[in-house]
Amino acid sequence: MAAAGILGFGAYVPITRLQRAAIHAANRWYASGLGGLAKGEKAVSGWDEDAVTMAVEAARDCLGGSDRSAIGAVYFASTTAPFADRQNAGIVKEALNLGDTVGSLDAGGSQRAGTSALIAALRASADGGAVLHCAAERVTPTPASEREMLAGDAAAALLIGTGPVIAELVGTHSVTADFVDHFRETGELTDYDWEARWVRDEGYGRLMGDTIVAALEAFGVGGGSIDHFIAPVSVRGVPELLAKKIGIRPEAIADTLGSTVGHAGAAHPTLLLASVLEKATPGQTILLSSFGQGADVLLFRTTERIGEVRPRLGVSGWLARRRAEENYMRYLSFRRLIALDRGMRSEHDQKQSLPALWRNRKGVMALVGGRCTKTGTVQFPRGDVSVNPNDHAIRTQEDYPLAELPARIMTYTADRLTFTPDPPNCYGNIEFDGGGRLMAEFVDIDPQAIEVGAQMRMMFRIKAFDEMRHFRRYFWKAAPAF
Repeated sequence: MAAAGILGFGAYVPITRLQRAAIHAANRWYASGLGGLAKGEKAVSGWDEDAVTMAVEAARDCLGGSDRSAIGAVYFASTTAPFADRQNAGIVKEALNLGDTVGSLDAGGSQRAGTSALIAALRASADGGAVLHCAAERVTPTPASEREMLAGDAAAALLIGTGPVIAELVGTHSVTADFVDHFRETGELTDYDWEARWVRDEGYGRLMGDTIVAALEAFGVGGGSIDHFIAPVSVRGVPELLAKKIGIRPEAIADTLGSTVGHAGAAHPTLLLASVLEKATPGQTILLSSFGQGADVLLFRTTERIGEVRPRLGVSGWLARRRAEENYMRYLSFRRLIALDRGMRSEHDQKQSLPALWRNRKGVMALVGGRCTKTGTVQFPRGDVSVNPNDHAIRTQEDYPLAELPARIMTYTADRLTFTPDPPNCYGNIEFDGGGRLMAEFVDIDPQAIEVGAQMRMMFRIKAFDEMRHFRRYFWKAAPAF
């Protein structure tokens, strides 16, 4: 049986970075003790993002324009997945325009769901067929809490398989124990956290630390030989505490991204692994650990191909794409932690016709248009009749994916009359390279900087919420090219 490992990696970090000083300034009257955490910034997703949309973007960053036909399964890990009874991994699969024979799996219920799903993906891929492992988190902490200061939103993806891997798996080790450091009942929005010192000493220091020590003994590897130690813990000093216990050199401790992203829950181990893979060199050892009702430990060794496979942007690229945010009220509104008067223009039914969604799923979910095999004319949506003005050919169209194609703005407006949770509502007509036009909403854009001819890139987002039936509708929006 061939050894499994990592074939590719990618990540996604939302463009908005909420300043922790702004959080503290708004809550200082009530929680003045949080001042010690009011440094740096955290990544926060927009109103039209969730764990699924972020997972899709991380997967696109991982896969680039490569052939996706070898992917045999999609695994999705999150404790904040939007659907409890609709497979979230299946939505990711549809958005990536993968074949219907692809398997899928959702994992959750623990902060180590990401690494547990990764271990499962490594075992499944050893039998042949690549597995796309995605982990994403959109956390909603209680306002004025320590978790609100520390948590962040992000996603990461790994392509797992055999063959020319960039990092081969040396071994895995897991311990399961119902150590409850925090919890959230089904249906609740926010977590309840226990006292931090007890969690640090008993949970991280003993349970997690002892698991890592046992893992290295099982692998036959000494702590001093580890080149990159990933301890995805938000509590200050814990990675250093663990490294000292295990005998790992201080300089081998990986950046936790706490000051720039925050702790992305179940996605954080995969995110940090993607960050380490960007800078790793051949022959290095990477020790990945995670914690949550037990602990997972994975050991990888990079190969000579480590520098040959690169994501589109990677963690460093997404971190460079940032927009500082000082408006704490906007953040609360996007998390639906405060209710603003949305006006009568928001009062319309957003009911999704499920038969129509099924019939048009390639167009809606994967942005697949049509190309006339007779004239070469591209159109969206695909139809039975070509839009070519000189030849309305009938039933000559083939599938033509548009999501990965660059586009440019033809017309635009910034509308403050129609309802949007983030006014103004920016949208316009775009044209794809090679043909095909679409009236699209714009995201992650400065309304004052929109201009005709600007290059755009498509991103998978939430189109609208059906608040009567609790169903979210997805579609593609255009963002400035990067």
